[in-house]
Amino acid sequence: MSSRIEQLIDELEEYIDNCKPKFMSNSEIIVNKEEIDELLRELRMKTPDEIKRYQKIISNKEAILNDARAKAEALINEATIQTNELISEHEIMQQAYAQANIVVTQAAQQAQEILDKATIEANDLRMQAAQYTEDRLAELESVIVSAIQASDANYSSLLGSLNQYRDLIQSNRRALHPVEEDLESISLEDTGDEGGLDVIQ
Repeated sequence: MSSRIEQLIDELEEYIDNCKPKFMSNSEIIVNKEEIDELLRELRMKTPDEIKRYQKIISNKEAILNDARAKAEALINEATIQTNELISEHEIMQQAYAQANIVVTQAAQQAQEILDKATIEANDLRMQAAQYTEDRLAELESVIVSAIQASDANYSSLLGSLNQYRDLIQSNRRALHPVEEDLESISLEDTGDEGGLDVIQ
């Protein structure tokens, strides 16, 4: 919306454009003094008011700008604070992640140490059990070998005795059934000896 001063200036320009030119002149015109005085008087009266209004607008504009600057600064400060808080939270989260990674790493190391220790103990127990079994088997083998050796000795002794008895029995059987040559030799010999049979004792 245009101000009254702008309207008066437009009216003055229109008035001048509509004035008749002076005779034999291209730059001079004939004006109505009362009409132009009235326009100029109103222009003078309106000028202070318009200036005040403009000054008020300018002041308001400055106030608006100052308010906008204050709000912008407040937003910037708030954004800065939030950014710093986010950075702090990010750093805290990074520290928490780092601490969590340390805990996980330590737990993994401890678990590996426990597993290694259990593996070593299991291997030791397995070796001890194998050694114990080996010792017991060696003892059993020794007992069996001793038993076999004793059996062999007893069997050899038994075979020797049986062979002796067999020889004696065969000898006695031959004595019971002498061949003809033996009978002839027996008849020629002195028969005064007591019995010709071996006795099994």
